Amino acid sequence: MIAHLDGEVSSVAPDGAVIDVGGVGLLVQCTPGTLAGLRPGQRARVATSLVVREDALTLYGFAGEDERNTFELLQTASGVGPRLALAMLAVFSPDALRRAVAAEDLAALTTVPGIGRKGAQRIVLELAGRLGSPGELPVGQDTAAARQAAGGHAAGRLAPWRDQVRAGLVNLGWQARDAELAIAAVEPELLAGLAGAGAARDAAAAGAAADGGVAGGAGGSGAAAGGGQDVDVATALRAALRVLGRA
Repeated sequence: MIAHLDGEVSSVAPDGAVIDVGGVGLLVQCTPGTLAGLRPGQRARVATSLVVREDALTLYGFAGEDERNTFELLQTASGVGPRLALAMLAVFSPDALRRAVAAEDLAALTTVPGIGRKGAQRIVLELAGRLGSPGELPVGQDTAAARQAAGGHAAGRLAPWRDQVRAGLVNLGWQARDAELAIAAVEPELLAGLAGAGAARDAAAAGAAADGGVAGGAGGSGAAAGGGQDVDVATALRAALRVLGRA
C-alpha cells in the first residue's frame, strides 16, 4: 500500500492533482477540500489509499490520515465504493460524518449525491459504532489542521474560492446553474463570518497596542486577513451542498 505522497504539486484539477515524487508524476483523486490545500509548484504531503481494480489502479489522496482511514472504512458498508466514499468526505469532515451516523441523521446523509434514504439507513446500520466517537481525535487532526501540517495554506488563499466551489459541485454531479445559486445563497453568511473574525482580530490587536505590546500596524493585517480571499473552500462547499440538499 502507498501510505502517503510527499513531493511537489505539478498540477491541480477539479477532481485531482498530480504530485511529482522523485521525478514520477502520480495522479491522486481528492475531495475539493483536500485540493484546496494544494498549490502547483509547492511541496505537499497527502495521505493516500490505493484502490485496485481489474482494469485500473487508482490512488486517492487526503489532507490527513483521519480522512484516509475514514475513506477506507466507509467502503466496508454495502453499496459504498471509492467514488461514493469520496463524495461523502466532500460533504462531511470525518468528525461531522461520525456525528451524522451516531445521531442517525438520515436527512444529513442524503445530502450526499448518490445516497438515498435506504442507502443512508444501510450506512447507519452497518457503520454505527465503527467510525468512532466525534471529537475523540487529538486536537490538530481535523482536515483544516492537517492541510496546514502538510505545508498548505488557508484554502481560500488559492484561486478565487467561488471557482473552486463551483468546480467541486459540478464534479459531484450538480448543474452549473444550481451550483451558482447555492454559492450565491451561502456567500453572505461566509463573508459575514470573515468580517466578524477580522473585527475580533482587530480588537485583540488594538488591545495589545494599548498595552504597549504591539505596534499599531498589526490591526491592518488583521483586517486584510478578513478579506474575501480567505473564504475556506471546504467550508463553503459543505455549506453549498446543504443548500442543494434542501432544494
